Amino acid sequence: MAMEVVNVSEYEALAKQKLPKMVFDYYASGAEDQWTLKENRNAFERIRFRPRILVDVSNVDLSTTVLGFKISMPIMIAPTAMQKMAHPEGEFATARAASAAGTIMTLSSWATSSVEEVAATGPGVRFFQLYVYKDRNIVAQLVRRAERAGFKAIALTVDTPRLGRREADIKNRFALPPHLTLKNFEGLDLGKMEKTSDSGLASYVAGQIDRSLSWKDIRWLQTITKLPILVKGVLTAEDAKISVEVGAAGVIVSNHGARQLDYVPATIDALEEVVTAVRGRIPVFLDGGVRRGTDALKAMALGASGIFIGRPVVYGLATDGEAGVRNVLQLLRDEFELAMSLAGCTKVSEISRSHIQIVNEEGQPLASRL
Repeated sequence: MAMEVVNVSEYEALAKQKLPKMVFDYYASGAEDQWTLKENRNAFERIRFRPRILVDVSNVDLSTTVLGFKISMPIMIAPTAMQKMAHPEGEFATARAASAAGTIMTLSSWATSSVEEVAATGPGVRFFQLYVYKDRNIVAQLVRRAERAGFKAIALTVDTPRLGRREADIKNRFALPPHLTLKNFEGLDLGKMEKTSDSGLASYVAGQIDRSLSWKDIRWLQTITKLPILVKGVLTAEDAKISVEVGAAGVIVSNHGARQLDYVPATIDALEEVVTAVRGRIPVFLDGGVRRGTDALKAMALGASGIFIGRPVVYGLATDGEAGVRNVLQLLRDEFELAMSLAGCTKVSEISRSHIQIVNEEGQPLASRL
């Protein structure tokens, strides 16, 4: 299968053929009009390269450091829920593929495999994505389990006090298939999701997720774990600055894969504002819309310390299991290395704002905001 696929976008069509409609729609769809979903991709097209020539690129080093961990490339795996809907191996396959690629996997709170099970797949640097439930004892228990299982950071999702209106899920009456559970919550009687008259996930979130979550809760989290906390879901300079003030270890510029509030900017468009606001005090990561090595290079040029990919991983997983995820990571790695070479960069630290220009809809260069 992998031989036929020449770029990661091709996995989407293959996944669509393989998966039940309810499952594919859950992974693929965005909120409401899906404007932000389209914009997450389209915005990359408004960034052009300014390549430097006659640079010796006989050796190009893609490695970088994230929160003190050396990884093979600045391309990491974002948290995506319920991966066993995509493939029976689910999160196990993704964890093994990330480890083989020498990069970081983020495990979703709503995984269909537990933190302990994923840790048991073997070595690898892994982060844990956290949703904060109304019952804080459950949260504390989960964070401590992740820490004990060797996870290295908490990616706190902050853009989901309520679930965005995902109309495909409403139409399909989406629910987790009965043979699967949200494995981290299994012993807490929160592992199942009931079928409802609309989206079972929306009902689950309304019942369990804490809408009162606020900045003070980052301080609370810091009292129950030594793990660094990444704030996932930052789109503005204002929130970036507060993240620094409350002691976040980094921020992830994310619009939740365009699944929450529609008509927010594409993550690549929000990135520079956030990078400028944090002034190098903490790393800034980008999550959303990356489908090419050139996308990763554009994000790095705008000041990202790394990028996370979500849907391409799930589509690779659905198509070809662990081999599919490995191939997604390898394709992006190869494209990123080629793009760096052709832009005249021999290591990640050489990628700079001078390597790109941003243009308007007519292709006219915009003045830099820096």
